[in-house]
Amino acid sequence: MPRAATFAQVESIARRLPDVEITTAWGQPALKVRGKMFACMASNKSAEPNSLVIRMPIDERDALIAEDPDTYYIKDHYLDYPSVLVRLSRVTPDALQDLLAGAHRFVSVRAKRKTTKKRRT
Repeated sequence: MPRAATFAQVESIARRLPDVEITTAWGQPALKVRGKMFACMASNKSAEPNSLVIRMPIDERDALIAEDPDTYYIKDHYLDYPSVLVRLSRVTPDALQDLLAGAHRFVSVRAKRKTTKKRRT
């Protein structure tokens, strides 16, 4: 089992990505790209302690949970949001790096689409 990751390690990985802002959301540490959150420590009481919320498409979330339910999970509060809960005590450093890069990309692309739509109207 991997050594438990901390938000400091999450932050260290995220700082290598472009335009990342270290901030807070709902009183918890969070990562944003151009003002849009892509990861944060889970604040809802339904989430297990030391869980990270990572933004991603729902179909990818469901595949991760099916593949490794000891590391990835979802609670009702988060069910309708494109995100997954990650147990920092279980996630590997390589997986964490991939998750953060994917979440950064996911949020960046969504933000770009919204900006393009606004310009067209």
